Amino acid sequence: MIKCWRLEDSRQSLVLASNKDHLAEVVYWGPRLPDTADLEVLSKAHAIDVTGGMLDANPELSICPEATRTFPGQPGLVVRDASGAPYLPKFCFSEAAETDNALVLTFADQSGILTYRAHFSIDPVTHVIEARAEIDASEPMHLHWLSTPVFPAPQASDEMIDFAGRWCGEFQMNRTAWSAGIRYRENRTGRTGHEHFPGLVIPCRGATNAQGQAYGFHYGWSGGHRMIAEELPDGRRQVQFGHASRSETDASTHFETATLYAMFSDDGLNGCGVSFQRHLRDRIVQFPDTDRPRPVHYNCWEAVYFDHNLPELKDIASRAAALGAERFVLDDGWFGNRDDDTQALSDWEVDPRKYPEGLTPLIDHVKSEGMSFGIWFEPEMINENSNIFRAHPDWALGGEDQILGRQQMAMNMALPEVRDFLFERISNVLGDHDIDYVKWDHNRVLPMPDSAQTRGSYALLDRLRQAHPSVEIESCASGGGRIDFGILQRTHRVWLSDSNDAVERLKMQHNAALFLPMVVTGSHVGPRTCHTSGRTIDIRFRAWVAAQRHMGFEMDPRELSDDEVQVLAKVTAWWKENRDWMQGADILRLDSSDEAVIAEQHLAQSGGQFVVFAGKAETSSQISPRPLRLTRLSPHENYTIELLNRGDAPALSRGDQAIKTETMTLSGAYLMSHGLTLPWSFPETMWVVKGTLA
Repeated sequence: MIKCWRLEDSRQSLVLASNKDHLAEVVYWGPRLPDTADLEVLSKAHAIDVTGGMLDANPELSICPEATRTFPGQPGLVVRDASGAPYLPKFCFSEAAETDNALVLTFADQSGILTYRAHFSIDPVTHVIEARAEIDASEPMHLHWLSTPVFPAPQASDEMIDFAGRWCGEFQMNRTAWSAGIRYRENRTGRTGHEHFPGLVIPCRGATNAQGQAYGFHYGWSGGHRMIAEELPDGRRQVQFGHASRSETDASTHFETATLYAMFSDDGLNGCGVSFQRHLRDRIVQFPDTDRPRPVHYNCWEAVYFDHNLPELKDIASRAAALGAERFVLDDGWFGNRDDDTQALSDWEVDPRKYPEGLTPLIDHVKSEGMSFGIWFEPEMINENSNIFRAHPDWALGGEDQILGRQQMAMNMALPEVRDFLFERISNVLGDHDIDYVKWDHNRVLPMPDSAQTRGSYALLDRLRQAHPSVEIESCASGGGRIDFGILQRTHRVWLSDSNDAVERLKMQHNAALFLPMVVTGSHVGPRTCHTSGRTIDIRFRAWVAAQRHMGFEMDPRELSDDEVQVLAKVTAWWKENRDWMQGADILRLDSSDEAVIAEQHLAQSGGQFVVFAGKAETSSQISPRPLRLTRLSPHENYTIELLNRGDAPALSRGDQAIKTETMTLSGAYLMSHGLTLPWSFPETMWVVKGTLA
């Protein structure tokens, strides 16, 4: 007998089947099936043939592939008993619990030691499937690997897309061809990582940003993780995600994965991106005040670094407010004897040398300028040269001879006494001052992967948020080293990269839009000469790149010329005027015919307005700009098109184009099939086009 279940929304159907009470497998995932589909027949039709050189039957590619079923690929569970001997369970169906848009399947080990549960749910609005797995044991076991429920990968796909990176170079897109064997990527740094964002997109043959079928995955966990994309000898393909292997250091009777977020798109890579953006913004992030517009940030780090001086900071704050900033963030250097990065981490008390009257005089000045106040912490780290380390060297994670990172070690967040200490110190600062924002940094990798560390950090964040519900928190980890849906259940913004180089940011933001909406993605206007790349970039390009996301400034405003002040204030004012609709807009990556142009379209969910950002990262190979095709417009409607920054056209843009002097009314059909023909431009410049329903 075959047991079958289905989860579906208006876009997709997910069908699971259990044959002979074995672990269920996904037998269909794709465009929505008719309501009348016979799932048992579908399950039978899913079977593949057997021929020479094969077993007499094909082992199921189940939601947790079992070695005991002679499965030829990577198993979904690797576990050992208390003595360290491998334990090979054989699971059989126990029960199924079905509710609206959710399904829980339970399977029991024949030996009666393990119970496996797979949880599935589907969001009919965002089209995101959530899946996670858990194991219960009747005796303590050692877990080496547990995958989230396994999904098949499509056969009509030639490649997969995942993401590598580094400090100041996050979200670099990799395209890897499918072939026999596995694409195995494991991040063992103990945090989400610059090196391998836990996401995967699998486009079907011919898919682009704006059309075709694609499948998207994201593992919402802030510790080390592992990804397997495997093609079996018989051609079937599987996708597994879970915690980094062997990161559960203690024997236990209960283990569970984080949530895997997955979806099918019939609208190209943008279908995946929009689903992830909406699900994160509307289902996961919990803003303290949902009606408050996202405020323009000013962060003082690249203006003063560790050299805090109250009169200087007041002057900088006033200048930032005049530019349009609405939140002032005091970065590293305000506590202990923190004069450089070698000392004082964990001594979370205001430095009386720099602030003899405490932080209140600075906060009062910031408030008088109409801004709120935020502050920097790095709670999970400790310097050897600190009062707390001298008193509690046992609070540091790892051995005494470990390699330091940025002159620091990690605090052992699994220890309740460490969490209690950090909660008290941070709460004292937040409770004694009018602070509505915390930049929460994490500037080194862990000495070894340890899931208990991540759970401890989650517990501290949860406790602080309960105690200070009006405070927003930004996740920063040397920039983009801890960005995932797990940390964003507890925070409200991410710092995408420590690079404020607008060219680098343009590319990173574009790729990150496959997962992140505008409202959580911090993007700041950096110094004229970038501190991390050495590149000198015009203020217009810097400002418009920052205006693509949650806008802010992070430079010394005293360096700005009168022209730069005027430009930055004007772009900031535009961002404020448009942020209400842009906060809920879908970021759509455009298929540019010119590889030098990185373009995206922010489309209001109502469809009534949009803005196109077309950034030129380098010199084009052809002499004249190629038309840029837009997407997701109504073909039968007309749109009024306006080039917002037409005054930026250089002298070499000599043609008599209407778009440079007037608004135009064009049909959605024209804009999507032919596209916008923009003026000529230099590299490192941006065209910004506003469109509204005529």
